[in-house]
Amino acid sequence: MAKQKTEKELKQPIVETRIKKSKDGKWIVFKTIITDIKPISYYEKVLE
Repeated sequence: MAKQKTEKELKQPIVETRIKKSKDGKWIVFKTIITDIKPISYYEKVLE
């Protein structure tokens, strides 16, 4: 049975991690992307 996300979980940022080897092969690169979606009204209130 698939777990449904709660309203709180849906409001959390999306965190993605990508791992790759550098072009010269000497390094491992960890790239973390945080995506947070907020309504425009949120930022309008913050900036007031």
